[in-house]
Amino acid sequence: MSMFHLGIDVAKVKLDCALRVKDGKIRSKVIANTDEGFTQLQAWLVKQHANDVHICMEATGVYWEEVAQFFASQEFKVSVVNPLQIKAYGTSRLTRSKTDTIDAKLIAEFCAERQPALWQARSEQEEVLRALVLRLEALQTMRTQESNRLDVARDAVCNNIQAHLDWLDKQIKQLIDTINEHVDQHPNLKQQRELLDSIPGIGERTTAVILAFYADTSRFNNSRQAAAFAGLDPRQHQSGSSVKGKPRISKVGHAFLRKALYMPAMVTLYKTAWGKQFKDRLAKAGKPPKLIIIAMMRKLIQVAFGVLKSNSPFNPELHIA
Repeated sequence: MSMFHLGIDVAKVKLDCALRVKDGKIRSKVIANTDEGFTQLQAWLVKQHANDVHICMEATGVYWEEVAQFFASQEFKVSVVNPLQIKAYGTSRLTRSKTDTIDAKLIAEFCAERQPALWQARSEQEEVLRALVLRLEALQTMRTQESNRLDVARDAVCNNIQAHLDWLDKQIKQLIDTINEHVDQHPNLKQQRELLDSIPGIGERTTAVILAFYADTSRFNNSRQAAAFAGLDPRQHQSGSSVKGKPRISKVGHAFLRKALYMPAMVTLYKTAWGKQFKDRLAKAGKPPKLIIIAMMRKLIQVAFGVLKSNSPFNPELHIA
């Protein structure tokens, strides 16, 4: 157990830090969410004689990633927890106010009391691939928005919108080429891509998404954890004899992954042999179409994780019954 615990409330431009020292007192500091700020925070920890510190922060947006990566690469103990855990912890302590300073202190107390699991820094090649995949998603979303505008636009702006669409098409194509080149340049990613290509229903774009988030299978103990990372794990809501809510997915995970898996799940269910049998089996059990789609989204993550973990191509005999 560490002697010091640092809670960081992450925002776009600043980090509110609360250092819980040995006697339980809190020392606070605010720094910029930049490389220079990270270096200043590290120097401040040295001044506080915090030589054995456990750093904890919430996984909110993307603003936590750089600071987590920085301190993990410096061999600090770093934990990144779900914001709902901190919210529930604050409720249990009857915390009534909410400020960045209070949140940082709450995270530090949570870290000291709960000792959350350590976060494992991603490799540089994973970082680059994830950035490329997320940028591709942003451009494709932009293209959809512009295409919708073109359908109802006045003649005065149609040419401008079309020019933007042409530019977006060019950038999207270049980015797809860049993603493929990045994977080709790294033998381990290239081998994993070949394994994922063996799964019927998973195309080029979905393969890149899965590699961006699941290339390092050691982050998850099993396929259930891999599915939970995407928020596709089932959530039960029952109490006594009167409250029997329908099971739903938790959605406590990456919304981007769920969005990326929707169309591949549809293709798998209606265009592949193993997907059709999966759909027919659940339909005969009385499951509604929406639930079947979600079940296939979860199944795709589990199958992809199994293929990567075992380093073996997709085996249809294991999934067609």
